[in-house]
Parts: sequence; C-alpha cells; structure tokens
Amino acid sequence: MAKKFLLALGITTMALTATACNTVRGAGEDLESAADTVDNEI
Repeated sequence: MAKKFLLALGITTMALTATACNTVRGAGEDLESAADTVDNEI
C-alpha cells in the first residue's frame, strides 16, 4: 500500500513539475515578445 502511495505521489509531482516548467517558459516568451514590441516602437 505504501509503495502505491509513493508511486502515485511521485507521478503527481512529476506531472506538476512538467506543467510548471511549461508555464514559466510561456511566461518568458510572452515577456520577450513584449520587450521586442517596445524595442520596435522606440
């Protein structure tokens, strides 16, 4: 029972970590795009 719980906890942690990485990467791309737009306007 404990092994199944630890396995489920590990899989959940990995899934959340992967989602967080994608979110941070997307936010970085958005900021870069906004900075490029500002640079082009100046």
